[in-house]
Amino acid sequence: MAERKSARSTDRFRRKRDAILDASTAIMNERGVKGLTLADAAAAVGLSTTSVTYYFKRKDDLAAGCMLRGIAWLQATTDEALAAPNPPQRLARLLQLYFERVARAATGAEPPLPTLSDLRALKDAQRAEVFEAYMRLFRRVRTLFDSPDMAWLSRGRRTARTHMLLEQLFWSATWLPKYDPEDYDRVRDRMYDILVGGFAIEGATWAPIPVPLAELAAREGPDMSRETFLLAATRLINSRGYRGASVDKISAALNVTKGSFYHHNEAKDDLVVACFDRTFDVMRRVQRLAMAMDGTQWQRISSAAAALAEYQLSEYGPLLRVSALSALPGEIRTEQVAHSDRVSDRFASMISDGIAEGSIRPIDPVIAAQMLNATLNAGAELGFWVPGITQKAAPSVFARPLLMGIFTR
Repeated sequence: MAERKSARSTDRFRRKRDAILDASTAIMNERGVKGLTLADAAAAVGLSTTSVTYYFKRKDDLAAGCMLRGIAWLQATTDEALAAPNPPQRLARLLQLYFERVARAATGAEPPLPTLSDLRALKDAQRAEVFEAYMRLFRRVRTLFDSPDMAWLSRGRRTARTHMLLEQLFWSATWLPKYDPEDYDRVRDRMYDILVGGFAIEGATWAPIPVPLAELAAREGPDMSRETFLLAATRLINSRGYRGASVDKISAALNVTKGSFYHHNEAKDDLVVACFDRTFDVMRRVQRLAMAMDGTQWQRISSAAAALAEYQLSEYGPLLRVSALSALPGEIRTEQVAHSDRVSDRFASMISDGIAEGSIRPIDPVIAAQMLNATLNAGAELGFWVPGITQKAAPSVFARPLLMGIFTR
């Protein structure tokens, strides 16, 4: 009798805990870790804030719980996908399972998966726990490439491709809502086709035309001073998240006063917007330079991708990671997502022109452009995942696998 009572109590605890995590994941995906509160989580499930603290003492415990549950699902899904006999079939199974889950979430049949891009916004103890779990997941996904046929792939290049692949899954959350859930299977198949076959037609070579990176940097004078400030802020936000990149730390990095900070920006949100504006401006300038090149659209798109991959590791980089979007108020975030979409739309136009002229395979240009945008954005972290990688090596190690095929030598 006591055992049955204890089991019912345990089930009741688990159900309430899961309900809190479900509601909190939706809130966190919408507002970021910064916008998640225990009070909002409690209101979403009809509990008092005190009741929620019985399950999660602090907000960061709750946010970490959401992320850890999502990582556990991804780990189990990866394990199932890895049962397939070879890398292409493992990739196909991973995409199938992932898109089935996000389709169920889109229709309300299951809770959403948590956004992991805001991991750095957690406090130290929770961040360490979630990051350790993510590293276990990452190492497991990396074994997708384990095969005698791929023995030529070095550990660093395998790591870079794993980072690129996972970024495709996470980034898809920003553009999948444009499609009806009933179309997710088609989207999945097109993503698989692009990942395996790349953009290039048979016989194409990887020979991007160099873009002088100095042309992308601000010139002397006030613009250069602002560029220096925004670059320091971008590096801090990328490495420590919105919460960790305090005004004091940004000012200290440049050896200036807080007054200098507020001379450039009225508030921290304004600073994030300015960093995004700088990022999109650099990407648009690269696109314009590539579009003005002689040659085919394949040469232009590969040259733009190579330039931006190299820029991320140059003295002028990196660009701001899209994870910073979650810290912005809804209206501002929507505006910045629109800027990102315009960059993707231009890539889509270049890809469409390449398909028409026959220099690029017949692929879905809209999905391919989003995947390219995801890859280039993720390049900001390439130095972390592949220590010692050089600026010149970044295009072939990171951009080339998407454009030529993830399993291509």
